Amino acid sequence: MNDTIMTDPPINFRARLLPFLPVAIVWLLHDLGRLLPCLPESFSLSARKPVIGVAGGIGAGKTLVARQLEQLGAVVVDADGIAKALLDQPDVRRQLVNWWGDAVLDANGQTDRVAVAQRVFENPVDRQKLETLIHPLVAEQRDQIIADARQNPAITAIVVDAPLLFEVGWNDQCDHIIFIKADRHLRIARQKSNRGWDEAELLRREKIQLPLDKKLELAHYMVENNGSEAECLAQVRDVFSRILNTN
Repeated sequence: MNDTIMTDPPINFRARLLPFLPVAIVWLLHDLGRLLPCLPESFSLSARKPVIGVAGGIGAGKTLVARQLEQLGAVVVDADGIAKALLDQPDVRRQLVNWWGDAVLDANGQTDRVAVAQRVFENPVDRQKLETLIHPLVAEQRDQIIADARQNPAITAIVVDAPLLFEVGWNDQCDHIIFIKADRHLRIARQKSNRGWDEAELLRREKIQLPLDKKLELAHYMVENNGSEAECLAQVRDVFSRILNTN
């Protein structure tokens, strides 16, 4: 009599599960696709389009760099442009007149941006009132631009060009921040040429912003804009390539 105990051959679980692997992957991707819209904005995947903030002093060339990034395939959230357009909306204009009277209107009954700017820069309380009114409306348009850009395969990145990027907390929405550095005398000359500001006006406006050294400290990359646009573009191309390769 054979006393050997008969046992089944060892089960090769890997071999048995292998045919089901493609199905499992399909279901995993299906569930992930349903989950992604529920994830917060801070969640990042390697294929997610990066949000890039541009920062720097007045006259440093933030808009120039934003425009160059746009030429490289990004979409730009022009916060300053959005805010200026909002000042012309009837509801916003009525609120400004309610606060400050007809002094904030021009001869055609439209919002006088210069008068509004002068008022808020001279009065912190009025500046806070304006920011409370305008910033949520700008943020709403920003979010819509970003949402549309994420659905557009032709767009490689989203650039946020906001003069008060750090001051209003928009840097928290950015994956990368580029600091644009330019010598002070060049920034003053540019603003004098473009807006007629003197040095005192530039310093008065920068006084209410975060110090430049702090902005640089919070940034991830730096572009120097003391030369030609071509020299600036070469640096922007390099930084943009590095961002896309690390995202």
